[in-house]
Amino acid sequence: MDTIKTHALRWSGQSDQPVTIDLLAEEPLSIRIQGKPYAVVMRTPGDEVPHVAGFCLTEGIVDHPEDIQAIGFCDGQDTNVVTVTLKPESLHRIPEIMDRRGFLSQTSCGICGKELIQDISQVVAPMTDEIRMDLQQAAATLEDITAHQPLRGATRAAHGAVIYDALGAPLSAAEDVGRHNALDKAIGKLFLDHRLEHAVLLTLSSRISYELVQKAARARIPIILALSRPTALAVSLAKRIGVTIACHDKAGGLLIFSGNQRLIRTGTGDSAPMDIQ
Repeated sequence: MDTIKTHALRWSGQSDQPVTIDLLAEEPLSIRIQGKPYAVVMRTPGDEVPHVAGFCLTEGIVDHPEDIQAIGFCDGQDTNVVTVTLKPESLHRIPEIMDRRGFLSQTSCGICGKELIQDISQVVAPMTDEIRMDLQQAAATLEDITAHQPLRGATRAAHGAVIYDALGAPLSAAEDVGRHNALDKAIGKLFLDHRLEHAVLLTLSSRISYELVQKAARARIPIILALSRPTALAVSLAKRIGVTIACHDKAGGLLIFSGNQRLIRTGTGDSAPMDIQ
C-alpha cells in the first residue's frame, strides 16, 4: 500500500472542517544476504525486489544480475523481508561486505569527508567522457520530474528519481519516502531488465548528496540533475570520479557544478558551457 488515508482537520484561517488526507506509507525493509541480516531501511512499500537489487548493485555487493542466484521474499505473506542469495562464484565478496555493512549508505559514518571520498573512489571507477547531451534537453527533463511522481502529487511527501537515455527518453522512475530508496528502485528496475547500459541522465527531486553521487556512479550514470543544490561533499566526489552534477537555478536554467563538458549548448555543435573555475 503506497498511501494511507488519515482523518485530519483543515483550518482555513477562519473556519475548519474534517477532511481525509492521503499520507505516504513508511515501513521497514529488512535486507538479508546469504540468509544473514545486512541492513534495515525505511521505505515506501512497493518494488521491494527491484529495490533490493538496486541496493545490492550500488552498495558493491554485486556487479551483474548474473551474480544473484535468488532474490525474493522470505515469506510470501511478508513483503518487509527480502533475501539475496549469491552464486557460489560471487561468495568471495561476503566477508568484506558483511564487515562494512551500512558504511557507504549512511551519512553519519564518523569519518571526515576527505577520507570518505578516498574510500569511495577506490570502490567506484572514474566515469569516462564520451557521453554528450544537449543542455536544453537535459534541463527539460528536470522540469518534467513531477510528471513521474504520482505519489508526491497525492501526498506531497515522496522523493522521486527518474533515469533517461541519451536522447532524453525516460527509462525508469521510482518514488519513495527515502531519496536513496527511490534511486535504488529506479536503478534496480533497469539492472534486472539488463537495460542499465542505456542510462545516461538521472534526475532527482531531492538535493544531491555524496551517497546519491556514489550510487549513480556505481550504476555508471554520468549525469545527475536535481531540483535542489548539491552538498559540498557531493561536488568534491563528483569532480574526483568524473560525474556531471547540476541543479535547478531559481533565476532560470541550471547551476552546473562539475562535468560541464558533457552538456552541449543547443545549436553550437560540441560547444559546452564555459569551464568551471
